[in-house]
Amino acid sequence: LERLQQRSASLILDGLMDDLRGRYRDEKVRKYLLRVKSHILKNVEHFAGRPQEKGEGMIMMMGGGGRPEDPFWVYEVNLLLDQSIEGTSAEAAPILEEQNPTYVNLFGAMEYNVSPGGMWSTDFRHIRAGSLLAADGGFLIVNALDVLRRPHVWDQLKRVLKTEQLVIQQPETYSQLAPLTLKPEPIDISVKVIMVGPSWLYHLLWEYEEDFPKVFKILADFDTTMPLSMTNAKEFAAVLKAVGERGKLKPLEASGLAMMLEHGVRESGQRDRLSTRLSYITDVLREADHLANQDEARSITKKHVDAALEAKRGRHGLIESRVQRMIDEGVLLVDTRGKRVGQVNGLAVYSLGSTAFGKPSRVTAVTSVGRSGLVNIEREAGLSGPIHDKGVLILTGYLRHQYAQKAPLTLSASIAFEQSYSGVEGDSASSTEIYALLSSLSGAPIQQGIAVTGSVNQLGDIQPIGGANEKIEGFFDVCKANGLTGKQGVIIPVQNERHVMLREDVVEAVTKGKFHIYSVKSIDEGIEVLTGKKAKVIHDLVHKRLKAIANAVKEPGEAVGATTTVVSGPHPPPAPPKPPSRTR
Repeated sequence: LERLQQRSASLILDGLMDDLRGRYRDEKVRKYLLRVKSHILKNVEHFAGRPQEKGEGMIMMMGGGGRPEDPFWVYEVNLLLDQSIEGTSAEAAPILEEQNPTYVNLFGAMEYNVSPGGMWSTDFRHIRAGSLLAADGGFLIVNALDVLRRPHVWDQLKRVLKTEQLVIQQPETYSQLAPLTLKPEPIDISVKVIMVGPSWLYHLLWEYEEDFPKVFKILADFDTTMPLSMTNAKEFAAVLKAVGERGKLKPLEASGLAMMLEHGVRESGQRDRLSTRLSYITDVLREADHLANQDEARSITKKHVDAALEAKRGRHGLIESRVQRMIDEGVLLVDTRGKRVGQVNGLAVYSLGSTAFGKPSRVTAVTSVGRSGLVNIEREAGLSGPIHDKGVLILTGYLRHQYAQKAPLTLSASIAFEQSYSGVEGDSASSTEIYALLSSLSGAPIQQGIAVTGSVNQLGDIQPIGGANEKIEGFFDVCKANGLTGKQGVIIPVQNERHVMLREDVVEAVTKGKFHIYSVKSIDEGIEVLTGKKAKVIHDLVHKRLKAIANAVKEPGEAVGATTTVVSGPHPPPAPPKPPSRTR
């Protein structure tokens, strides 16, 4: 009877199996179908509807505490990946973005069932695929920092990309709880992984991760700015329009669009370029839309964009307002009127996360008879950074170039940033220090209403600096608070002209002649603006003063200028240590 049942079942299965075998050409699938047929013939009684004996049900209830297992589960198919998406062609490559690249989400895993008795069990139906398998034949986009933060993900990702084979298994930390009862065979995959992250992380991995250059061979480095052309301006406006339509924002008027373009240029830091950090640009657009809604306006105008930018500046301007208040109250000493010898208003930029602002700081120089050389007070106090130290050393090189070509140089001088308590870094004040030193040596007073920024080389050429807009606007705010006289302004390097993109109130003051911006190429041009005298006159006065110092310090019988001391180098050797003492 059993053989008769098998022969009868085989007649029925042959037609069905032949139809299935005809659909699939893969040899593994065809062998699997043969095994299915053999298994069915050996278990025909399940299909014949044989009633279950009472004892079997009682045993199952005692062991598992649940309903009997379906005998047909072995014939189920666990579909890991379905690429038959309606409306897509067979040649279309899938593009997936994994927002949460955990081990399970990327590589898949095996799920487990826990019985009431505490037993762990699983089978092939509980194998789950991850994003890597779903992106097979296409592209997978992940965030680099998210991948590196997740445990075990980076090592497994490298292994999959190098071997081009994916093995679905539970993470190593999970195997301590659940036993490894299944080991699926490796799956051949072909996928391109795109990791998005900051530039510093790419270079860090390239330098210290041996396998990184072998796996990720292509770098696509995106610039944060683009040239300001008619085509790029139209594309910039098109992005703003698309964001507005997607977010159901009010349309931009011509004046509002022009202001958004101006903001994009300012964010780029250069007048002939446009920022591509559109996520920050569109934030301003959304806030301007909110203000337009409050005004019940039909569109976003220049007034709304200006108000949005001013509101953003106000939210981030707590420290700036505190510094300005200290200047207004006289706590921080800054002169914006009159003249003084050996004192110049230098400009510094304060960077605090998402905001940056500029404020003036007094730079003073004092010279006297002596041989101690040029002393950088900031360095002596341990408040000077290496770049600032380099700027002071360049200053001594300028003195040698300008005043020590025919005779040695003897000098005793000190330079300091007044009321500086947290350290000084950068060389953008090196020209400011030279102006203060030349004023002290020549005795020519300097206009306190003019602030200075700019680096300098040993030959006296002015070099460009960063943060020109913030520095100009910072000094303008100080002068405006004390009252504009029409004689105030800022000296910047000529190379920074292309970077100037100022606020509307500053532009208006410059246009009306209440505030001035001077661009200079050399120390000679800058000293003429500050003192109102020709550079040759200043240099002659400095030569006379240096000659007088040399005569005052020379030893009996020593020729003038026989020794030279212009020092801004290492500290003198320390004194021998004292014996330790006990303190209470």
